[in-house]
Amino acid sequence: MGPSLLWYLLVPLLALLGTPLFAVLALVALLAFAAAGISPVAVVTEMVRLAGSPVLVAIPLFTFAGYLFAESQMPRRLVRLTRAAFGWIPGGLAIVALIVCAVFTAFTGASGVTIVAFGGLMMPALLKDGLGRRFSLGLLTTGGSLGILFPPSLALIIYSYVAMQTAGYTLADPLGGPTVDRLFLAGILPGILLIALLAILAVRQGRRAPKQETTRFSWHELGGAIRDGAWELPLPFIVLGGIYGGVLTVMEAAAVTAFYALVVEVFIHRDISLRCLPAITSESMTLVGGILIILACAMGLTNYLIDAEIPMQILAGIEELITSRIGFLLVLNGFLLIVGCLMDVFSAMIVVVPLIIPVAQRYGVDLTHLGIIFLANLEIGYMTPPVGLNLFIASFRFKRPIIEVYAATLPFLLVLLVALLLITYLPDLSLVLVRWLG
Repeated sequence: MGPSLLWYLLVPLLALLGTPLFAVLALVALLAFAAAGISPVAVVTEMVRLAGSPVLVAIPLFTFAGYLFAESQMPRRLVRLTRAAFGWIPGGLAIVALIVCAVFTAFTGASGVTIVAFGGLMMPALLKDGLGRRFSLGLLTTGGSLGILFPPSLALIIYSYVAMQTAGYTLADPLGGPTVDRLFLAGILPGILLIALLAILAVRQGRRAPKQETTRFSWHELGGAIRDGAWELPLPFIVLGGIYGGVLTVMEAAAVTAFYALVVEVFIHRDISLRCLPAITSESMTLVGGILIILACAMGLTNYLIDAEIPMQILAGIEELITSRIGFLLVLNGFLLIVGCLMDVFSAMIVVVPLIIPVAQRYGVDLTHLGIIFLANLEIGYMTPPVGLNLFIASFRFKRPIIEVYAATLPFLLVLLVALLLITYLPDLSLVLVRWLG
């Protein structure tokens, strides 16, 4: 016998009362299987299968490395290097802020943390440079979501896992599938595009700023900044070169990254003491645990949705209204921007990706390209009014009214929407590096 009506009323009530998302997803999955007369062991089986996935080993290792870098003086060294390289350009400090935020988010995977961590450091400097409070507020709010498309972003790894499972690819036969190494390549050019268009906005603001101060370019300072960051700078080339040179798998690259970060920040720079390592490890694994438990519970629900052919029913409804690939992508962008406002990127991937992949395949959308479209939308959704998460974090961090934050981010939002259209309708932007190097 299936669950009673009381259970169906209880689920939304628990969600409204603030029950953790993983518990709500697990309960929905259990109720769905029970209503279909299927043993709830199916949910547990999915959790066991998740625990045995070698790809997900990369998540805690990359996260640990990111937290080590965040707790060290690496952000200061990165600011110095980018300031030496770009400080001579009008609006150069704003470009520095964009790059630093992107790098930080790529490693930590938590955009809200980027705003909190760098807000106090960058806001006074931007104001001193004469860029204006409104522009600086919008820049840092936007910068908090940059970096999701750059390796080794956790979002790329999780999208790959969910998409591969949904589309039926396996590690033994991944040919043409949205593997992690393909997504690492696919996100590079779209990520650079987002930063480049925002940098144009920064240069424009820098030229208009009445008190704009630029730093004279100095080879001496650039050389000193490179020497200061000499241990961190080779890491992207070691990791990506190892992966695409066929020397390292993604899991091995994650292990190399974590070990390299540990040696450099603890034993070479000595920015982090051995006493602090347990606390950093605990904090980073708390984030990982939250992601994995949501993923485990949501994949159980995903199995039910696929068994019940929910994506096929959605596809049938869409095909009645939309006949072209262009129309589907336009509707998809609008839908994902709303999702990005309402859900964090990890929850959205786990719940929504299994629903849209069969539909996207029917319209001939490459699943690697779809991943970049998906993440670009959610990246923008973080700062889309009225309920984008970064808007509220920035309002709290900088102690400004939420309406002021809305107004400050609007020019940046318009620029990012233009970039989103280019990413969506120019698939080669995402796939050209995959074809050349993948």
